[in-house]
Amino acid sequence: MRTHSRRALFGAGLAAAGSGLLAACSADGSGPVLAGMDGNNGRHGSHGGHATHGGHGSHGSHGSHDTGGDTPSGYVTPDGPEVAEAERRRGLTGPVRRLSLTPAEDRVDLGGRTVTTWAYDGELPGKEIRVTAGDRVALTLNNRLPQTTTVHWHGLPVRNDMDGVPGVTQRAVAPGASFDYHFTVIEPGTHWIHPHVGVQLDRALYAPLIIEDPREPLAYDREWVVLLDDWLDGIDGSTPDAVLRQLHKGMPHGGHDMGEMAGTDASRAQSDVRPQGPSRVLMGARSRLLGGEAGSVDHPLHLVNGRMAQNPETFHAKPGDRIRIRIINAGSDTAYRLALGGHRMTVTHTDGSPVQHRATDALLIGMGERYDVLVTAGDGVFPLTALAEGKRGRSALAVLRTGGGEAPGARTRPRELRGALMTADRLRAAGSARAGRRAPDRSIDMVLTGSMARYDWAINHRTYSSSQRYPVRAGERVRLVFRNRSGMFHPMHLHGHSFTLPDGGPRKDTLMLLPGREVPVDFQADNPGLWMIHCHNVYHSESGMMTIVGYRSSR
Repeated sequence: MRTHSRRALFGAGLAAAGSGLLAACSADGSGPVLAGMDGNNGRHGSHGGHATHGGHGSHGSHGSHDTGGDTPSGYVTPDGPEVAEAERRRGLTGPVRRLSLTPAEDRVDLGGRTVTTWAYDGELPGKEIRVTAGDRVALTLNNRLPQTTTVHWHGLPVRNDMDGVPGVTQRAVAPGASFDYHFTVIEPGTHWIHPHVGVQLDRALYAPLIIEDPREPLAYDREWVVLLDDWLDGIDGSTPDAVLRQLHKGMPHGGHDMGEMAGTDASRAQSDVRPQGPSRVLMGARSRLLGGEAGSVDHPLHLVNGRMAQNPETFHAKPGDRIRIRIINAGSDTAYRLALGGHRMTVTHTDGSPVQHRATDALLIGMGERYDVLVTAGDGVFPLTALAEGKRGRSALAVLRTGGGEAPGARTRPRELRGALMTADRLRAAGSARAGRRAPDRSIDMVLTGSMARYDWAINHRTYSSSQRYPVRAGERVRLVFRNRSGMFHPMHLHGHSFTLPDGGPRKDTLMLLPGREVPVDFQADNPGLWMIHCHNVYHSESGMMTIVGYRSSR
């Protein structure tokens, strides 16, 4: 991952680099609509793509159905006029940033160990996308994988038909086909991209997405982008799809038939004959900080910017440099406790949104979350350690070097890891990101259920169907009440919007919810369409812990 100088960041126009149970639909529309309750053939055609678009994905994913089929009526469609009007209001006058992305099978170097995996343009992480708020993005996805795929723009309030959820917002992109994503970016922040098909995220299919602020208020000398990841693909025959089958195998309700989520294409048959490798099912992993179980999958490696701790990436700076670090947890099953040895960090943003600055020794970062921090570099060599929280002491490492000295070892544990710990609920929104006081117009319960033993992850006791709808109307203030009734933490992600945490808390799009906790969050219904809510543990979501918020059509 490149290190940016302040001068480089502002040069050349910043061109892009390359408690209730589930109720039936009530009279006021506060409950979900399910298939067969209010259904007809909805129109969700293909959007803006080259040539053909795929029908079915594989391995029990929500990518296994396209946008046709039996869907409830009376909702905004992803390519409907309401979506086009919302995009028009964002403004279409900014410069166009043309990009391309090619996912394909490739061999990548993890810093001394080479594995065969799926990657974007042969790189891990994928090449950084960096544009400026107000720009228009035009990215062509050229699928060279043996499966269908998409791109989801995690954290961006894009137009609905560009959100990358097959079977909901677009048809999955078939092997050998391409698709054009085009939308306007309106808010700066630290985000990332990844597929929304099966467990593809647990390969090398992710990349940072940085939206620059043309009126950047922070002053700093250098900038790093740090992506954290748990890794198993290609290690001793392991693949993410095989691990998902391991998690479901022999469990009474694991691996249940999820109807349309079951894939039937040739890529599934091909993958089924590949070796499964050793068991990666993680039992007995516990964390006090996470309130219980720490995860389901025993990833053998943990990476910073695609490199193992034994051969870490080194960031170079001068003593006294003020450094902005954009931290992204791209992991599939792992929360990280992160600290920079010999330094305190000042948190400035979470999930791309500004917060009142708070100093801390360490951060606890759930999957899909992002934090921006500022540090003032000391003199010497320092470990940036990301401890895989609750997972047998495994960790990832990078190094900050401003002078001479021996590099820290792979298992270095700086004392800051045991110091003051920052989580999102301890932050407060900056003035520019503070939500106005307004009572919610609608409240929706999101009860998180399931267990490791049964692997029956669900929302409101129902596993995912693409015909689910929790209705909202444009202009409403909507309250989502997340209630975790399981024994494991869940990072819950809302597409297309950001929500505010209680009591003046920050704006976020991903909330790490601990077992037994209840957290109400509010969002403004200002981006029409059909939007996913799901756990960002990819093995939980692919086992059913996801659903859809849908805007009612006024037409």
